[in-house]
Amino acid sequence: MPAETAPVLEARGLFAGYRKVPCVRDVSLDVRPGEIVVVLGPNGAGKTTTLLTMAGALPGLGGEVLWRDSPMKAALHHRVRAGLGVIPEERSVISRLSVHDNLRIGRGPIEHALELFPELRPLLRRRAGLLSGGEQRMLLTARALAADPAVLLADELSLGLAPKIVTRLMQALRGAADRGTGVLLVEQHARQALAVADRAYILQRGSLVWSGSADEARQNLRRIERAYLGQDVGA
Repeated sequence: MPAETAPVLEARGLFAGYRKVPCVRDVSLDVRPGEIVVVLGPNGAGKTTTLLTMAGALPGLGGEVLWRDSPMKAALHHRVRAGLGVIPEERSVISRLSVHDNLRIGRGPIEHALELFPELRPLLRRRAGLLSGGEQRMLLTARALAADPAVLLADELSLGLAPKIVTRLMQALRGAADRGTGVLLVEQHARQALAVADRAYILQRGSLVWSGSADEARQNLRRIERAYLGQDVGA
């Protein structure tokens, strides 16, 4: 883990939800340069809601989101211009466009994306909609990382993918962190995420119930498993 530095992105006392009804309550977490922070928890814990609110895709209902220690209320596209990268849970490739053109509409050089994921090079002329799920996920990750974002938010990167592809994606995130990008990773596959993470948070029913180093989390996998079963991790 890198030496202690100021957070690039931070949530303080965040309340978030839908139709003015909070499903995330009083959550505080931060991401610093060069580290991977993983947010774990069962379905419905509020992980994606937290990520989308920190990204600016959802309005907050209370608390604040800070970018380099200054409150940020700008919409998602403004945050992207400021150095935020986002990989959403849903497949967001443009199906009718080629892999090359999907990379071209990103904010980073195509060649840099291909350096990060050379697996995409022989697929450049293929329509993105014809790619496998794993190939689409690599395309999205390559496009996001090619811009060298200050912070990358990734939502359920491993969802529905073969372990080999998940390992490849996690290695790419670790490489980005080693180059200075802060990564906030929402995941259900705890073991794979913790293998590359520096710190971890656990959400349960919309509240933060545990935080610590990834090493501590790896040593307390039973506690994390209780969270996925809806049991009290503080016990």
